[in-house]
Amino acid sequence: MIQVQENDFDVDALYKGLLKSNKTGAVAMFVGLVRQFSDLSKEACSFELEHYPGMTERNLKKIVDEANDRWPLLDVCVVHRVGRLTIDDQIVFVGVSASHRAEAFQACDFIMDYLKSRAAFWKKETQGSKSQWVEANTKDEASLERWSKE
Repeated sequence: MIQVQENDFDVDALYKGLLKSNKTGAVAMFVGLVRQFSDLSKEACSFELEHYPGMTERNLKKIVDEANDRWPLLDVCVVHRVGRLTIDDQIVFVGVSASHRAEAFQACDFIMDYLKSRAAFWKKETQGSKSQWVEANTKDEASLERWSKE
């Protein structure tokens, strides 16, 4: 399942959705939260996350398809929120079920690395009266290098 939505999500329900087979031996999950992005100010932070409908889902599907090609996965669930979010809001869920934990952990990590750099999302951070669009993070790009096929 790949879902892009404004509404919050229920982690327990998404987890249970990954338990479709008696071959499931492992489920690895990642839940990303909105954190305070500036240590310099006590002002509340928020951000708006925009996407290009259709293109974003296609990018996410390519990432999930690549994970399925690399590892023998039983199921994958990616839910990413868009719209206005504030500190402590859930923003992303990635869940992977597999017969073995190594595949589940690796695939979940792989999907998150690619999601951070290749999915079509744009973020505008707001702190007090200041807003700015966030540039791509070189650290996220560097994380992709470990997944390069040789």
